[in-house]
Amino acid sequence: MNYTRCSTFFFVTLTSSKVLTFGKTKQYLVFRSLIRTFAPDMLPFDFHIDFVNLLFKGILIGIIASAPMGPVGILCVQRTLNKGRWYGFVTGIGAAISDIIYALITGFGMSFVMNMVNNSRYQFLLQILGSIMLLAFGIYCYRSNPMKNMHVSGKQKGTLIHNGVTAFFVTFSNPLIIFLFIAMYAQFSFVVPNHPVEMCLGYLSIPFGALLWWYGLTWLVDKIRGIFDTSGILIINKVIGSVVIIFSLIVLFGTVFNLYKLPNYY
Repeated sequence: MNYTRCSTFFFVTLTSSKVLTFGKTKQYLVFRSLIRTFAPDMLPFDFHIDFVNLLFKGILIGIIASAPMGPVGILCVQRTLNKGRWYGFVTGIGAAISDIIYALITGFGMSFVMNMVNNSRYQFLLQILGSIMLLAFGIYCYRSNPMKNMHVSGKQKGTLIHNGVTAFFVTFSNPLIIFLFIAMYAQFSFVVPNHPVEMCLGYLSIPFGALLWWYGLTWLVDKIRGIFDTSGILIINKVIGSVVIIFSLIVLFGTVFNLYKLPNYY
């Protein structure tokens, strides 16, 4: 990478958050002209700073979809305690593969709908609905007891592939996660019709966020395995539920009172 490309990379890193705030205004146009002038061969497509925002949203969606301690979450914790950390992590990998399948199905469906409904009023109502649905999910997560429907991990270790495959089918057997993806896509305005490059990057960031969660969870459980028990699972679930509730209320309040504007990709 030559000096010009290095300078452009650091310019992108330092200014991307500010450009995201202003959208396609004067600052954005100046930024885009600099990219095209000094490094026109760096990007294989017409540059849209919005893809950075999509990456962040995708990672956040992947974490939120994976974090609630449902059957596969408990299975991951059990395998980490009984078999070892990497057995727990491949359990998370199996769950992440299932999640991305449902995420793609949901995204394609919403993209088809949003191609027909693309005015700002319907986008506003869709984001309000998404915030309410995510709020309801947070309340459910806070009040639920995941230990009631737990899947007991077998005593034999088995192979890593076997543990990942079984976790995939445990997660894939619950298609209700589609409603969670609908809520998050609506709240974050994640689906961007007619922008295939940005959406490919966005969808790839969802399993990346999920894997970040499973890696962090197995690391934590492995470090405190001597004191971790069922009460720890309940505490994690209540903390996750509380965070989702608070976040949903903040976004709902900001949307209703027009504290920020929805991005316009159309």
